[in-house]
Amino acid sequence: MCAQSSGQSESESTIDQAARLLHAAQYVVAFTGAGISTPSGIPDFRSVNSGLWENVDPMAVASIFGFRANPKAFFDWVYPLAQVTLQAEPNPAHVALVQLERAGKLKGVVTQNVDMLHQRAGIQTLYELHGHFDEATCTHCFATYAGRPLLERFLADHQVPHCPQCRGVLKPNVILFGEQLPVQVLRAAQEMARNADLMLIIGSSLEVAPASDIPLLAKRRGAKLIMINREPTSVDREASVIIHGDAALVLPEIVRCLEALS
Repeated sequence: MCAQSSGQSESESTIDQAARLLHAAQYVVAFTGAGISTPSGIPDFRSVNSGLWENVDPMAVASIFGFRANPKAFFDWVYPLAQVTLQAEPNPAHVALVQLERAGKLKGVVTQNVDMLHQRAGIQTLYELHGHFDEATCTHCFATYAGRPLLERFLADHQVPHCPQCRGVLKPNVILFGEQLPVQVLRAAQEMARNADLMLIIGSSLEVAPASDIPLLAKRRGAKLIMINREPTSVDREASVIIHGDAALVLPEIVRCLEALS
């Protein structure tokens, strides 16, 4: 049971608090970052010894300007990420969000991730602010292609993919530095934030704008925030509940406690 008792640990207490806030809320939105997918084996961008920005210049390998000048540098850098992305499976944190959505408690997920694990887990309402690997677009004729076959060929031959129609370079539909976020996706995510009375922030450092502004927009409109992260963030002081831990362990416990309250 999740009822609070005198012998309850601090982590059990915060999980109980989070479940009670979820139980009382009418419009819950989840905002997720890399930390929800690291339990699935996908590295984040900043961690020492495992981050994707280690030993590279992000503007050289992951900006639209760098891509246009030298697409091979991007594909060389993204090769291991593409490899683990295709192999990765949704973890219990992704599944817990699907359970909340199917129960009618969660209105949708706003994510910074490009790994497609939310959609593979079964989330129906999903806004991918930084794009995804599910499609690729020709930089010359703008034809679009399914992303998975492209990535599978790339992993097999390690060659920069080209458009079969015009031979232009194919770019995965992920947002690189120097590109604007997809306007319709961003507006829809902002609208959800304005309507939210509770936002779950899971595995995000909240350091990349403008995506990082969305939890603060929800807060300004009166939403309570629940932070589930391994490390502190600059927004922690705005949160009603802060849980420092592995999302794949924490979220299923919150869902279990919520079910006990229902």
